[in-house]
Amino acid sequence: MSLARSTFYYHSQIRPVVGDAELIDRIEAICLEFPRYGYRRVTAELRRKKLPVNHKRVLRLMRQSDLLCRVKRRWVKTTDSRHGFPRYPNLVRGMVISRLNQVWLSDITYIRIHHGFVYLAAILDAFSRRVIGYAISRSLDASLTLEALRMAVARRQPGPGLIHHSDRGVQYASAEYVEVLKSHGFLVSMARRGNPYDNAAMESFFKTLKQEEVYLYEYETTDDVMARLPYFIEEVYNHKRLHSALGYVPPEEFEELAFKQASSELPDQTLLILPVQS
Repeated sequence: MSLARSTFYYHSQIRPVVGDAELIDRIEAICLEFPRYGYRRVTAELRRKKLPVNHKRVLRLMRQSDLLCRVKRRWVKTTDSRHGFPRYPNLVRGMVISRLNQVWLSDITYIRIHHGFVYLAAILDAFSRRVIGYAISRSLDASLTLEALRMAVARRQPGPGLIHHSDRGVQYASAEYVEVLKSHGFLVSMARRGNPYDNAAMESFFKTLKQEEVYLYEYETTDDVMARLPYFIEEVYNHKRLHSALGYVPPEEFEELAFKQASSELPDQTLLILPVQS
């Protein structure tokens, strides 16, 4: 047939096309592990599993299989900025965050239980979006935020010059909290009043927490919250959940990549991977 020997032995490197039935099975398995994943994250997870697929096809199949989640919004006020403590300027507005422990973001949210609310204070590293400190309490006072701060400091042990950014709530503006920040050499930064975009990454984390964990389980007691939330934060959000602002990798994996790049033989030690700025 006048064919070259290499042609006879050639094996195509193109992966076979996966049928809709098999793809739906793969999608259902992902949605079972991450019930609040949208079609974009499902597509990213499939690609991480070496399955090339178009996001439009994933959206079509998830819609046909009723796998698209719809979440009701709930809101409870947790910020009280009517106090006599000093306010501090916003130091992170317009800043390009390029390394770990450059900016920490802090905020408080609530978790509804059968007889009231439980409050969660959390601290994120703004570069990796990893939760590095958190605390859970039935009371909304400064001790809640201080516990989260102490966890973050113990885990990271950062040097002076770190910017701690929060809202203007009394829990963060209190003399006790600010004194702890300044004792570590941290710079105090606060969002503008009534502007959620000044702390958008924290708002995004709390939205994820509510949609992918809190609204899926019927918490009845504080013990239920104490048992579930640490697992979601450490094992799911930090370790496994794909983050769109990080190029669809989990925060822990993003930090590992950042450490590898920082320790590589680049002349200027510049990190090549930067998160999308909110």
